[in-house]
Amino acid sequence: MSDVLALVEARLRTALGEPDARAAVTFLGTDRIEVLRFTASDAGGEVVRYATLGMSAQPMADPTATLVDPLRGPRAELVLTVRKGRADTDKVLRPLAVLAASPQVEGVIVAPGASLDTSEPLWPEAPFTSVLVAESGGLIEDLELDEPMEPVRFLPLLPMTPNEAAWKRVQGAAALEERWLRHGTDLRDPLRAGVPLG
Repeated sequence: MSDVLALVEARLRTALGEPDARAAVTFLGTDRIEVLRFTASDAGGEVVRYATLGMSAQPMADPTATLVDPLRGPRAELVLTVRKGRADTDKVLRPLAVLAASPQVEGVIVAPGASLDTSEPLWPEAPFTSVLVAESGGLIEDLELDEPMEPVRFLPLLPMTPNEAAWKRVQGAAALEERWLRHGTDLRDPLRAGVPLG
């Protein structure tokens, strides 16, 4: 599966440029997960993008399945974008790797609309302990693989405050995203306040 990861890294470099840092985390009984850091500029200034590398080496499998297909099943990597210089966001590397390892460790299938919880701040002083998984295909195009393998999807992560995460559980992901949009929430601000939910 190292061939898959070579293709994934090539797609990340094509879309985001050269990484300026990378770190590897290994959990007992799982494959190594790397997190690559990319720095870029957008309309609001400099941003840092963190992308996982390793989650897509194996397809995600239904934990209730009796037989696991080594080829078929969804594949993904996670991408988080935050504004640079407002917080020590490099500390997100381990929480991101934990989330990327969750399909192997916990048997979860990570898909758009899902919530992923780290049960600790994503970085020091972060008001977020969980993320909303958004739709792929925006910043980084899905990576097609040879049949019968499914494409690798690059899933953006949107940090949520505990109140937003609780509200999303009741109202749904679309309602939370609509509320963020209506209030002009800067989802890249690493220290942003929660959106009004009343």
